[in-house]
Amino acid sequence: MTYGVQNVCDRYAVGEHTVLGWIRRGELKAINVARKPGCRPKWRITEEALAAFEAMRTPTPPPAPTRRKRQQSSDIVDRY
Repeated sequence: MTYGVQNVCDRYAVGEHTVLGWIRRGELKAINVARKPGCRPKWRITEEALAAFEAMRTPTPPPAPTRRKRQQSSDIVDRY
């Protein structure tokens, strides 16, 4: 199954320019099915392309901060 630009707009509640920007930048893979090469593009997006787009944009939790180890140096001399 393929989706048109308007279907993707409705799915993600964004405007047409946003979807076209994703396609132009290569974030969302689409196929131009226009009849002639010089005509206005008519984009179709496959289910696989949408799945890859969603996977790429799914936030992942940041890595847990690591604690720095104390540096034990033999150069330090305690004097009282």
